[in-house]
Amino acid sequence: MPDGWYGEELQVGAALTSKESYDCPGDTSKTCVKGGAYSAPAVVLGTRGDTAEEVAKADISANAEESYGGESYGRITSHDVLASKAVTVAGQKGYLVRWKAVTQKGSDGFVQSLAFPSPDRPDQIVVVRFGVDTDQQQKILDEITEGIEVAEGGRGNGQDV
Repeated sequence: MPDGWYGEELQVGAALTSKESYDCPGDTSKTCVKGGAYSAPAVVLGTRGDTAEEVAKADISANAEESYGGESYGRITSHDVLASKAVTVAGQKGYLVRWKAVTQKGSDGFVQSLAFPSPDRPDQIVVVRFGVDTDQQQKILDEITEGIEVAEGGRGNGQDV
């Protein structure tokens, strides 16, 4: 876990969030954070694709909009593709797409969609969505990606809560 970040389990995945926050530039009644990442099955996010590459490429635009679009930062005015490549995550062959999203108001952001087959259910693709302000270093995205491991033991079938 990166310094200055905390983690939590979600109903369908996990999240890491920067402890550093500020008033959102587009809507100062809301709070924005310097960075975050969360995982969820592609099917839960509504992201289509049969391979990790297809899913990562299909997800990046929605991820950018969720992370840096809308009221919090105004609209995304443009983006640069920084990476689109195969990676190994938790022993699985995955794929990541990384953009620099340029916003209308406030900080621009690095957004990354990382997709890989679930180690426990290879027919299910997991997506990790990242959003990190550009005043942070891109290496935090790599650090989190490299730190993803297979979960030890299960807590049930994920249906009974």
